[in-house]
Amino acid sequence: MKPKLNLSWLIIFIIFYSCSGDPGKVRLNEIAVDAPFKMPTIKIPDFSNSKQLLITDFGAVQGDKDKTTQAIKDAIDEANKIGGGTVVIPEGEWLTGKVHFKSNVNLHLNEGAVLLFSEDPADYLPPVQSSWEGMECYNYSPLIYAFECENIAITGKGTLKAKMDIWKKWFARPKPHMAALVRLYNMAAKDVPVEKRQMVADSAHLRPQFIQFNRCKNILLDGVSIRNSPFWTIHLFMSENAVIRNVDVKALGHNNDGVDPEMSRNVLIENSSFDQGDDAISVKSGRNRDAWRLNTPSKNIVVRNCTVKRGHQLMAIGSELSGGVENVLVENCTVNTRPVKHLLYIKTNERRGGFVKNIFMKNVQAERCRNGILGIETDVLYQWRDIVPTYERRLTPIEDIYLENVHASAVKYISRIMGNAELPVENVVLKNITADKITGEKYINENVEGFKVIKE
Repeated sequence: MKPKLNLSWLIIFIIFYSCSGDPGKVRLNEIAVDAPFKMPTIKIPDFSNSKQLLITDFGAVQGDKDKTTQAIKDAIDEANKIGGGTVVIPEGEWLTGKVHFKSNVNLHLNEGAVLLFSEDPADYLPPVQSSWEGMECYNYSPLIYAFECENIAITGKGTLKAKMDIWKKWFARPKPHMAALVRLYNMAAKDVPVEKRQMVADSAHLRPQFIQFNRCKNILLDGVSIRNSPFWTIHLFMSENAVIRNVDVKALGHNNDGVDPEMSRNVLIENSSFDQGDDAISVKSGRNRDAWRLNTPSKNIVVRNCTVKRGHQLMAIGSELSGGVENVLVENCTVNTRPVKHLLYIKTNERRGGFVKNIFMKNVQAERCRNGILGIETDVLYQWRDIVPTYERRLTPIEDIYLENVHASAVKYISRIMGNAELPVENVVLKNITADKITGEKYINENVEGFKVIKE
């Protein structure tokens, strides 16, 4: 006589087995974000049940750069091979070269761990597909680099630190460096294939980003401190679904932005601190023809509950915005210690094209702003005005800019908007925007349509 199958117990077993998951696999959590625009949920990886891979088990030795670099690589390979794992950096200082991610990997720094990155440019070769100020090229590898990866994370209470001996010397822009940038600009303008834009040379000195997630999905950066950077600190390039939270960034060198989401979407930056030599957050979207070719706007970006200690701007948009920027929210942020230039600064020029729309800032408190709360400029070319030509003229429509409940202790002006006569800025609303002291004209408008001030 065959035993009877208890169907209810079979169902319970199936449900339990399917929900328990494979500890080698990476599960995804969904983060819902409130915003004044339609904001999709953001998918980020959950490595809580993943296998722990200690780098010392793979041969890492403190003070031995080569062995530690290889150990991290081998641990990343193993984590990827098993379908998901956490590469653990233990307490202590670990000198390393470049770190290249693969999918389904969490780089975790224990409290007291310092991952110290070499300043030797040779450690960041061979060149990788990257970008420089909005133009794609092959350049030195970012110190931490992920290309076309999914489900990746950097977590923990440790520190990522860049040695700066050589990079500091590269902060200068001598003639050979500028000549290399002119060469890249011309190649991008003429649609030279990216693989032919080789920018590693003795005199080019195009510094690498500290962290670049290039064409990646489902990214988490949580808890770590970052100290110093050769160039931009955290660069999201053509990536989707990213949460950056509880990070403490201090990088006071040339071009040391905090976070640069570029041609990226569905991004949350929260509960973090920025002490920068350039902009704290800078939303970008590629430069000129490269961005028109890639046609990938930066979209759905929320910055909340962050503190800026130093920086050029709290939030900058541009000037590399040729792919378009829309749906950006900055809320509940504080600027203290040192004054920024603006709290919100939108910059473009007649070469950029693209668009800017649906930009929101609310509930922001600041000390003195060197310039003002809001700045919009449509003729920002910096050193490029005379050294390279305008291959194609495309203006940037800018519209629907909303600021609410923003206060600064002292400013030159509340807002300064320098629109283009052929394409004025449209629909700027300032609601309860105040400063204790205003040393110049309160509102400066040139070529603006639909400028409205609302006082509660």
